[in-house]
Amino acid sequence: MSLAHACVDVHQGAVAALVPYFVAERAYTYAAASGVVLAASLLSSLVQPLFGALTDRWAMPWLLPLSALAGGAGVALSGVTGSYALTLAVVAVSGAGVAAWHPEAARAARAVAGGSHTAMGWFSLGGNVGFALAPPLVWAVVAAGGLRASFLLAVPGVVGAVLCAAAVRSAGRGAAPGGGPGAAVAAGRDDWPSFLRLSSAIVCRSVVFVGLSTFVGPHVRERTGGGEAAGTAALFVLYLGGAVGTLAGGRLADRFGRPAVVRWSYTLTAVAVAGVVLVPGPAVYVWVALASAGLYVPFSLHITLGQDFLPRRVGTASGVTLGLTVSVGGLAAPAVGALADATSLRTALLPLVALPAVGRLLLSGLREPGPPGTTAPGRAADAQAERARRASDGGASPQQPDAR
Repeated sequence: MSLAHACVDVHQGAVAALVPYFVAERAYTYAAASGVVLAASLLSSLVQPLFGALTDRWAMPWLLPLSALAGGAGVALSGVTGSYALTLAVVAVSGAGVAAWHPEAARAARAVAGGSHTAMGWFSLGGNVGFALAPPLVWAVVAAGGLRASFLLAVPGVVGAVLCAAAVRSAGRGAAPGGGPGAAVAAGRDDWPSFLRLSSAIVCRSVVFVGLSTFVGPHVRERTGGGEAAGTAALFVLYLGGAVGTLAGGRLADRFGRPAVVRWSYTLTAVAVAGVVLVPGPAVYVWVALASAGLYVPFSLHITLGQDFLPRRVGTASGVTLGLTVSVGGLAAPAVGALADATSLRTALLPLVALPAVGRLLLSGLREPGPPGTTAPGRAADAQAERARRASDGGASPQQPDAR
């Protein structure tokens, strides 16, 4: 599933990687080019929670290979169509395919992971590797054959579909990926306030990530005086750092707890994005790498936190944290592009510095959710302290706190 995740998310990364070539070959403005990113994000943001809700009711393993093919087909056709409207349409199909894939895949991966943050980190790593491979893959295809060669970008989707079909067949010998229809309902109470706070913070992260993904290439070319290779290298660093950050996030969470690691990551992101926007010359690559780490360390933790805040709606939680809140960043991309056209790209990227700080404020006081059917760790600690106090006062013993 991790390898299939890489194949599917190549197509998410490819949309942003194609933007400089749309600008160069088709003379798109920044606003028009960012509209392509919006097309991929908008439909994805709308349908992914829907697919998440459906997977809460029914297991849909057949959706995995089908959606992988749809994700690849849309990107493959984006460079072949000459019309802007058709380009938007096929990219939207790709976004819908990617959106349909993630909730069912996240459910299956969480079931196999057995609650391990590190194991979920490996699943998320696959997607981040796919993002990282997208810029060099697009460069290899389009630099050699132009946008007309984009049909070759369908290959990862085909490979991903084959891997998903194999995973479904293998799981079918035991249980379907993600369990049967009743597997979605778990013990525990849904914590909607905490989930909504987390989702709002992810929206802030999403706007920053999509903004950098779309415009870091042109921005770095301006800051370094380099050509297309300089911009492609910056996008590669942004995505590749995510592969390292995702694994680090799982290990750090096992040691320090998920909420603390997520909060530290948002603080790092705010500082690093400021460096990306303001620091000139080759040093900008260092800040791009740090921004990548800050953006990606909490990525898999967002998923598992969301699932644990909504233990009765794991599919819905996956659809929102992987889909709606992530894809909504694409809605802001045209605004960034329009501001860049009116002023400068550097000026347009400045608002991205503040958003991680806003996300950090939203996460203040967020507690680690307990496993389904148990008391949250913070409340358990408070209860234990109260029992100890009562015992010292001659009340109920710690061993019999609730004897009645």
